[in-house]
Amino acid sequence: MEVVAVLIPFVVIGIGVIFVAFSGGPAAARETYLSGGRRLFPALMVLLYLAAGIAVPAAVIASRGESEGAVGKLRTREPSTRIEEGKELFMQTCSTCHNLDAVNARGVTGPDLDELGGLDEQRVVNAIKRGGTGQGRMPPGLLEGRDARDVALYVSRVAGQ
Repeated sequence: MEVVAVLIPFVVIGIGVIFVAFSGGPAAARETYLSGGRRLFPALMVLLYLAAGIAVPAAVIASRGESEGAVGKLRTREPSTRIEEGKELFMQTCSTCHNLDAVNARGVTGPDLDELGGLDEQRVVNAIKRGGTGQGRMPPGLLEGRDARDVALYVSRVAGQ
């Protein structure tokens, strides 16, 4: 609903600009508006503007699949339950600190996981367990057990893809 409240002023301004432009300028637009003349062409332009304003976003939204946010190999495959859980846990626990393009995470304190080389599942599990490299920049044990392994599986599959 907030999106609609933001878009409505732009739609109204756009319709006004189209009306003025197709009327021949501000003076001609005022005369056309007051006299009620030449209504067909501006009306068609307004309808075209509204149709494009609805059709284009609808086509973009309809083309998004279940793999939204997936990259590389995961874009063409149905993600497993573990990968989905790892993605959710990463977004809840890790995305505020780390950069990861697959979920559009833009953390400010941790390293960019897409730029780290050789991120296999065990390396990520060890980093979660130790707290990164063990230098105290990341709290150790943020996730444990299966949660840590699910995040490690997800990060190892999507980082750098």
